[in-house]
Order: sequence, then structure tokens, then C-alpha cells
Amino acid sequence: MRYPKFLLSILLAVSIVSPAFASDFRISSSDIAEGAQLKTAHVFQGFGCDGGNTSPALSWENAPAGTKSFAVTVYDPDAPTGSGWWHWFAFNIPADVSELSSGATLPEEAVALSNDYGSVGFGGACPPPGEVHRYQFTVHALSTVLEIDASVSNALAGFMVNANSIASSTITAVYSR
Repeated sequence: MRYPKFLLSILLAVSIVSPAFASDFRISSSDIAEGAQLKTAHVFQGFGCDGGNTSPALSWENAPAGTKSFAVTVYDPDAPTGSGWWHWFAFNIPADVSELSSGATLPEEAVALSNDYGSVGFGGACPPPGEVHRYQFTVHALSTVLEIDASVSNALAGFMVNANSIASSTITAVYSR
């Protein structure tokens, strides 16, 4: 397929700039690691699970220029629901924040949505017995402060976060019982 010269220039610029731009923004944690089993502290208390229901410590660095706020999500794509499972969704975390401690209390400006357990804030891992699930802990650098409130669904907030994300970084941990 032949592309017009101006489009080829844009595609080339994006392919050169985007990977380096996105790879500079990094999430890390002293509590969780890529591919590792979550600790009992980060497991839900209820639904047959017996954990601490405590969010892990998260930190991030090298936010891109133009970052106006952050969003933090924890999502289980393996939940047998047809739409995954939202364990945590918080947005409008101020741009000068670069970490959340374990069991975090969010900054006053931040908005936390109800998780799929029906409570506001973090809800730990709790897959069906015998299943291994992935838990994607993601921080998004956003180009704006979102003009939505805690009454929106996780799907709508996800749309708004993805539409305004200028970089993101993920740690995917696992859990089975």
C-alpha cells in the first residue's frame, strides 16, 4: 500500500518518538512484581477469600511533559464475567503525586470509583478456586483533569482515561487459590 508523503512522515515520526516516549514512564512497587503471585495482604476479604484487602504501594517516574493528572487502575481480564473485573479505579490524582503507599488514602482531589465488588476503593484479588488470574496495575499519565465524577461507570471512566492518556505503565501480577 502506498501512503501519501505527509502521512508517511507522520507515521515515521510516531514510530520513532512514541516507543521512547512511552518507555520512559515507569511504574514500580515494593509490594508486587511482574508475573509474581500477589501476597495475602492484597487479596480480598470475602467471597471465599481471606486476605487483607490492602492496595499495594505503587510509584511512578518520568511522567511526560504535559501531564495534568494520573489515573490508577487495577483490572482482572480473566474474570469469568464477559467484561473482566475492576478491582480499583481512581483518577484526577494530581500531577505532582508520584506514589501511593500501601493501603493508600488518595489525595483529596482524586476520585475513586466503586469497584466490581460494589465498594469504593481497592478490592483485592479473589479468583474462583483453581484458576490463575492476572491483575494489571496500571498508571496512566493524562493530558487533562477529567471532568467526570464518582457516579460514572468504570467503562465510561476507562474510555475517558484512554482518550486522554499520553503514557501508561503496567505491572501484571497473578493470584490463584
